[in-house]
Amino acid sequence: MSGDTVLIPNMEFAKLAIDEVINRTANALEANNIHAMIAEDGVEAKRIFFELIPDGAEVYLGASVTLEKVGIKDEIDKSGRFDALRPKMFAMDRATQGREIRKLGSAPDYAAGSVQAVTEDGQVLIASNSGSQLGPYAAGAGKVIWVVGSQKIVKGLDEGLKRIWEYCLPREEEHMQQLYKLSTAVNKILIVNRELRPGRTTMIIVKEELGF
Repeated sequence: MSGDTVLIPNMEFAKLAIDEVINRTANALEANNIHAMIAEDGVEAKRIFFELIPDGAEVYLGASVTLEKVGIKDEIDKSGRFDALRPKMFAMDRATQGREIRKLGSAPDYAAGSVQAVTEDGQVLIASNSGSQLGPYAAGAGKVIWVVGSQKIVKGLDEGLKRIWEYCLPREEEHMQQLYKLSTAVNKILIVNRELRPGRTTMIIVKEELGF
């Protein structure tokens, strides 16, 4: 995608889900071995999040506007309470320490971030430019926590993919241009149909618009 390409986000995908749909989605996630918790707002979501992670834990954060907005990113990276991996990785030299960086991020005790869509029947879609967070989410991390605004709930898989292309990509492109004057792309998509190990993955669904 060139820097002068302008994509208009489909704002139908910014609408918050009603309680009935949130509850149905949470039940479907539970049936797929993804523990679902519901928060009224970002403040409650942050409280729940930090109840799930012990002090001193090793934590890898995927890039997430959601985690930035609710204050989770700064708490993880800057408070000193946790073994935060992203600051370590960014401080390393990719030219000479590429292998160490890959190994450090591939199997953290905790991986956290957000997703681009979750279906009412409990499928989860995560889109990525680099794919760096997808390995830990899929299998590498000991535990996974996603914080998800309820506007990301969609009917099914086709609508989830449509949401990625028609809403998430334009919003993320705008975000990247504002921050770094760089473009982004949907290069890789992880679809989680079910979690094999009960208790490994938790999704906190928030009743407010967070992230893209």
